[in-house]
Amino acid sequence: MHRTQLAGYRAEHFLYEADGGVATITLNRPERKNPLTFESYAELRDLFRALAYADDVKAVVLTGAGGNFCSGGDVHEIIGPLTQLDMPGLLAFTRMTGDLVKAMLGCPQPIVAAVDGVCAGAGAILAMASDLRLASTRARTAFLFTKVGLAGCDMGACSILPRLIGQGRAAELLYTGRAMSAEEGERWGFYNRLCAPDDVPGEAQALARSLADGPTFAHGMTKKMLQQEWSMGIAEAIEAEAQAQAICMATNDFHRAYHAFVAKTAPRFEGD
Repeated sequence: MHRTQLAGYRAEHFLYEADGGVATITLNRPERKNPLTFESYAELRDLFRALAYADDVKAVVLTGAGGNFCSGGDVHEIIGPLTQLDMPGLLAFTRMTGDLVKAMLGCPQPIVAAVDGVCAGAGAILAMASDLRLASTRARTAFLFTKVGLAGCDMGACSILPRLIGQGRAAELLYTGRAMSAEEGERWGFYNRLCAPDDVPGEAQALARSLADGPTFAHGMTKKMLQQEWSMGIAEAIEAEAQAQAICMATNDFHRAYHAFVAKTAPRFEGD
């Protein structure tokens, strides 16, 4: 009774398109390399929260317009106003940005980041918080908070980034704020795959489509366990996975897959 449809969603502060179970979110301020504003932060947070209840979206592509992913928080519309806020106001902002990452981690759909060009500050966080990351060979990724006198511990970076690329490499990026090249990002495990710049959108859509056509209930379970098992011991994780897999074995998708295998046909997954 709590499921909803997002095919007709109309975004105010970025572009949103849904087609065949794949939702594409495009940050769309190309003249400024797609910076975030207070409003776009909040709308992204609310949209990813809503995706948890959307039964017509099976996978998400997150990208930017005009050859860049995202340059981070807008200097004039976020950074400047932040210098005028008191501590309660500052904390409200940082909690709101953290809530965006929580919403991305909490929505059951796999998120594929399609990264080209500049991917900096909060933009690097958005890529980090995605489940899979494809990048063009010209992508440059920088957690540049230290460049503006801030700590690298922003929006979960000190927790999530070391798990992706290792403690030492994460420390280097977070202390120095230097840009990580696309080749470094792939070699270190931040990026799953590099593509020619013109191929990134198509490759990301194809990957998202393959996920949307798969057992989406099981994908959601995989995502949930990837998050929950960060804080578990091995024995605890094995038991949690036993329970999770038993739940998946009770789904119609599992039964359809078995009957399709017996009949030597392709399984038809419906996410139930």
